[in-house]
Amino acid sequence: MQEPELVLEATAYTIDQLLSRDWRQIALAGRSNVGKSSLINAMARRRTLAKVSSTPGKTRSVNYYAVKPWGFYLVDLPGYGYARASHEERRKWASLLERYLKECRELVCLVLLVDGRLAPQKIDVQLAEYAKSIGLRVIPVLTKADKCKQREIGARRAEWKQILGVAPIVTSSASRFGMKALWQAVCREMDVELPDEGQAASVAKVAAGAGGDGCAGQSPDAGGTAS
Repeated sequence: MQEPELVLEATAYTIDQLLSRDWRQIALAGRSNVGKSSLINAMARRRTLAKVSSTPGKTRSVNYYAVKPWGFYLVDLPGYGYARASHEERRKWASLLERYLKECRELVCLVLLVDGRLAPQKIDVQLAEYAKSIGLRVIPVLTKADKCKQREIGARRAEWKQILGVAPIVTSSASRFGMKALWQAVCREMDVELPDEGQAASVAKVAAGAGGDGCAGQSPDAGGTAS
């Protein structure tokens, strides 16, 4: 599949700013050390689009990435659960996140990032349950698969499937494993029509015959386990 271009279009800090965008949205949420910025960079095939901080919990803005040419936003929400953040900071951002999820009419789906090295965490389960309670669909995504053993990945997928009814997509930002499967899941939720594999191959063949570059750097399929 031809992957889209991500363009950082806006940064928001208040609920009024969060509710002012008119494109459809799909939000990414996860704990402060789950690897969200690295995943965004892998999805975009760029190294520095989303700033990767060495200090967990440092990012406090909401970033809107325009997904072109498909015409919707990938919304990067601040990481949650950072132990060193003050009680007031955690309360403020929990309130902002709750209002955004509940009140944003353009929000279609929540992509919940969970660390493949850890058993399901209470705070992640609570967010998933809250999203489902307000009618928001959830795409679970397992991160850092390259740092896990195969049996750990299998165990995490089984645990989350029991909780959510669906197994998470397995990803590794380091190798871009699972990016194709993740984009396919996002496109299904956003009602974006993608060419089937046969059509995509025909287009690539025609482009190559015409002296074009074709499609390079295709990521492997995911949904199972990383190798």
